[in-house]
Amino acid sequence: MVASVNRDVIIGIDAGTSLIKAVAFTLAGEQLADISLPNAYSTLGGGHVEQDMARTWRDTVAVIHGLASAVPELSSRVAAIAVTGQGDGTWLIDDDGRPVAPGLLWLDSRAGPLVEEIRASEHNAPLYRRTGSGLSACQQGPQLAWLQAHAPDTIARAATAFHCKDWLYFLLTGERATDPSEATFTCGDFRKRNFDVEAARLIGIADLVRLFPPVIDGSAVTHPLTAAAAIETGLPEGVPVCLGYVDVLCNALGAGLYDPVPDVGCTILGSTGMHMRLVRSADAVTLNPEATGYTMPFPVPGHYAQMQSNMAATLNIDWMLDLARDVLAAEGVTRTRADLIRRLDDQVLEAKPGEVLFHPFISDAGERGPFVSHEASAQFFGLRSRHRYGDLMRGVIEGLAFAARDCYAAMGPLPRDVRITGGASRSRALGAILGAALDCNIRVCSRAEAGAAGVAMIAAVAIDAYPDMTACAERWVAPHLSAPQPPDADLAKRYARMFPTYRDARLASRPVWKQLAALRAGDDHV
Repeated sequence: MVASVNRDVIIGIDAGTSLIKAVAFTLAGEQLADISLPNAYSTLGGGHVEQDMARTWRDTVAVIHGLASAVPELSSRVAAIAVTGQGDGTWLIDDDGRPVAPGLLWLDSRAGPLVEEIRASEHNAPLYRRTGSGLSACQQGPQLAWLQAHAPDTIARAATAFHCKDWLYFLLTGERATDPSEATFTCGDFRKRNFDVEAARLIGIADLVRLFPPVIDGSAVTHPLTAAAAIETGLPEGVPVCLGYVDVLCNALGAGLYDPVPDVGCTILGSTGMHMRLVRSADAVTLNPEATGYTMPFPVPGHYAQMQSNMAATLNIDWMLDLARDVLAAEGVTRTRADLIRRLDDQVLEAKPGEVLFHPFISDAGERGPFVSHEASAQFFGLRSRHRYGDLMRGVIEGLAFAARDCYAAMGPLPRDVRITGGASRSRALGAILGAALDCNIRVCSRAEAGAAGVAMIAAVAIDAYPDMTACAERWVAPHLSAPQPPDADLAKRYARMFPTYRDARLASRPVWKQLAALRAGDDHV
């Protein structure tokens, strides 16, 4: 069994959609090393997106071994292992702990028609009031409903329904469990921080509540690494293992969402845009009329995170960069995205603000925050012959900022202080424009592995390395946040005048999106 002295390293495992990572941190929050492997999943017909559960475990073991090669004496130094991973999805195992089918990912849309039926029915409003989260095809509840209807043999063999991180936790500890965040937005009651039988009934899976595992809070409860997992990973039997919250919450925790300062938000600027607001009680949660977004218990007693997510953030910028690359390539000039990004900030900041209006709904999946529309598409408004590429790129980034404001507005008052992380957070132009659109201070998180850091922080509190999350965040997060960047007052006023136009144009465009989608569908059948 593991000893309790001279152990100063926490291993944070983050099993994301693109990468599976293992990151080593000291108890003081210093990152020692990180190892990652590309994730693999299969995109099939009918909206099916699946992942090999056994391979996910093998890849996790591999990154742990890689970390052991990078950190001297890791086995003798490890104080805890913490695991988080991609949210939503459905990973089923049988009584013996074997997968009964590939894992369904959050990208899987097979339950889409079923979700549309429920959202249009009288069940949607009471369901939203319980879960605090808008129903979506990516969630485990609707996916179980689809399997119940279309793959009853799979459901009959299943004993437990996991999410990705729950599967890894099971293999590390032998415990069948999930965390409060995944339990509530799957089909639970966010006030109880647990599954809810009535929510399951409203989705149509009352008979499947037998599949839901116990809910444990990783900030208070750990389980020991089993002998079998110790042999596979090379880590000592008995070391505490922490089941983290869902990866987006761990990212937010590692990037600074938890702070004693009131009115704090966190925006993750990756392929998608995720916007979170910290709420200090269940009574302070804001539910919006369109029944969208997520309400998730936060790994601090009594606290919640509300989240709205727009499907495409940096994907819009990539699209614009690729248009420029295509034009240059036609003239025999080769440029990479990285080449063009080097001048992007200057190009955008030199352009006049508010010249054009852009809706950043470029994703083929449509939009889900703060509204749901599978047909939503990107669009420019206000184009004139004088406008050039820089004006359009500035319009795209302003559109991302307005989309963030749209999301935050659906969750209550705009935050006064927003921490940003993700690939685009390093852009000076985007930070300045986002701060002005939200009329708030912007602080950039420089920590590269915020998700792994967040789950390691949960473990650090669980093993009593810190008395509470406040003390842990002061040590782990504060040094990685830039000084507050206040908004440009004049620009904030201009954007405040523009935002109602952005929103009015979005609302007026819904019939056009539907008509275009119908035309495209007709063309596909010609």
